[in-house]
Amino acid sequence: MRLRTFHAISATVITSYAAIHIANHLAALGGTATHIAFMEAARSVYRIRFVDAVLLACVLFQVLSGLWLVARGWRQRRGTVSWLQAVAGTYLAFFLVVHVSAVLFGRLSLGLDTNFYFAAAGFQVRPFQLFFAPYYLLGVLALFTHLGCAAYWRAKSSGRSSPFLFIALPVAVGSLVSLVIVLLLAGVFYRAEIPPEYRAIYVPRA
Repeated sequence: MRLRTFHAISATVITSYAAIHIANHLAALGGTATHIAFMEAARSVYRIRFVDAVLLACVLFQVLSGLWLVARGWRQRRGTVSWLQAVAGTYLAFFLVVHVSAVLFGRLSLGLDTNFYFAAAGFQVRPFQLFFAPYYLLGVLALFTHLGCAAYWRAKSSGRSSPFLFIALPVAVGSLVSLVIVLLLAGVFYRAEIPPEYRAIYVPRA
């Protein structure tokens, strides 16, 4: 129970950041300039060294504690919601590890600003979109689904009626949000010109 409590606290920190991060992606509906302006304003808070370190520590703890909870309760897991929560959490752990590692690599090793262009470049160089489209789609959906399952258990334990609504609504919203983000990055709403330094990540040098 203590591990679950800390897992929930860490999840709150990560979810707060994820909400800003998703809003940042959706701001791209107004164009890349709007996205970057939103990002610069948000970075004035989450790029503070202490905040950045806390976020990274929470991600590491969330992944390790989440996988431990899934593995420990594997044989005792019963019911659709329980399995949905485990599957969504496991994919979310994978997504967090890959996503954070890629961003750190882009920032520290490649010296790139990990903005809209960093995310969109993989969608516009074949065949990498075959990986990035489902990767982002499932990543955002897994976040909403995992949070919905947690809300379901809380609602059920408090005796609220129709606890499945606490899953259905986040899944519906998550499906829409993830689809919009993928379509934005894929250039469906408008075609963003990707700077060559970002395309070079995926184009092998001669």
